[in-house]
Amino acid sequence: MNIGIDIDDTIANTYDILFNYAQNYTINEIGKEIKDINRNCKTHMYVQSFHNWNIDEEKNFFDKYYEKMVKKIQPKIYSVENIEKLKESGDNIYLITARWLSDKFNVEKETKDWLEKYNIKYDKLILNASNKVLVAKENNIDIFIDDSIKNCTEMSKVGIKTYIMDSIINKDFTSENIERVYSWPHLYQKIENLKKIKKEEA
Repeated sequence: MNIGIDIDDTIANTYDILFNYAQNYTINEIGKEIKDINRNCKTHMYVQSFHNWNIDEEKNFFDKYYEKMVKKIQPKIYSVENIEKLKESGDNIYLITARWLSDKFNVEKETKDWLEKYNIKYDKLILNASNKVLVAKENNIDIFIDDSIKNCTEMSKVGIKTYIMDSIINKDFTSENIERVYSWPHLYQKIENLKKIKKEEA
């Protein structure tokens, strides 16, 4: 199967790093009050929404912290091992990320270096994927995993089997067509069960 996987907050623990940078930036650098945090954010740009930044504040934040974040994050527990198991069983791994290109540093190189550092197996890396449905169709994706409510909803609507990776920003989201997974062992189990069903139906 062709499996499309998001990186940030799906393979990597990005929220833990990015949220704390954002809190410090908001309180100590631009002097704004922290308000209640929306735990059901529809897009991956949750830090802007959470902290009510204007366009300039958002740009300044990512100019300063984007590279630090990319370098500092770590894989979620058991993500590396289970991606390797999927590869060993013959699945093709497409990493589909909305990470955008920057004039401050080489996003592609830093992302590839990070993947190599943690020995994350993949067949293709697709950056700057603002329309993940289009990317999925172009690459014949059978299964898609993301933490974004928006991306998962759009992917499910076009008939691609979709799993949403449990996170603090999507915990209240429910859908009959999108299955929630709580860990990488749980995701692997779901995918293996799906393969068995498809094999029996063939």
